[in-house]
Amino acid sequence: MKLNVINANSETVGSVNLDDAVFAGAIKTDVIWESVVRQNASERRGTHMTKNRALVSGTGKKPYAQKGTGRPQVGSSRTPLWRHGGTVFGPQPRSYNYSIPKKVERGALRAALAAKLKEGVVVVVDELKAAEKKTKPAVELLKKLGATSKTLVVDVKLDDNFNASARNIAGVTLVASGKLTARDVMNTTRIIATRAAVERLQEVLG
Repeated sequence: MKLNVINANSETVGSVNLDDAVFAGAIKTDVIWESVVRQNASERRGTHMTKNRALVSGTGKKPYAQKGTGRPQVGSSRTPLWRHGGTVFGPQPRSYNYSIPKKVERGALRAALAAKLKEGVVVVVDELKAAEKKTKPAVELLKKLGATSKTLVVDVKLDDNFNASARNIAGVTLVASGKLTARDVMNTTRIIATRAAVERLQEVLG
């Protein structure tokens, strides 16, 4: 597979060869799903909490006599059976993070990239740099490259000026190639990657 490499004016300045073993393999949606779910779970805050009978407000005194009142036998007003009592087995603060094998993560990224290449939404540019930290030139540059409402920009190391100019543009996500995940790739309608980023991904995923 071969993709054209364009410059900032959308002019073809070369091409990059893609390894079919990396970018043209089977699109395993189950592996992509597993990677996306793991990343979503790792970002959950897990701070939800309910009060058990030890934490809920209330006295520790027995409400009334054990026998002779005709009422049920109760030892505390904080019992879960009563209104305003504690919650039994309610959610407690926890971490939802878990890990999956690195081979699965790499396989998910390969499958996600293959899916986007098949859709024809990947654009390869020679470089992404900005002379100054201004948003307007970055917007114009991305527009020339076919940016949509959801655009993923990938480079080996993001240029400081370009990163500062484009990071606050709505719908644009900037990611270094070393931190790219299957969720980043699937949650976009346009991918703009530099030649260096594509070559680095091919090297790592090969």
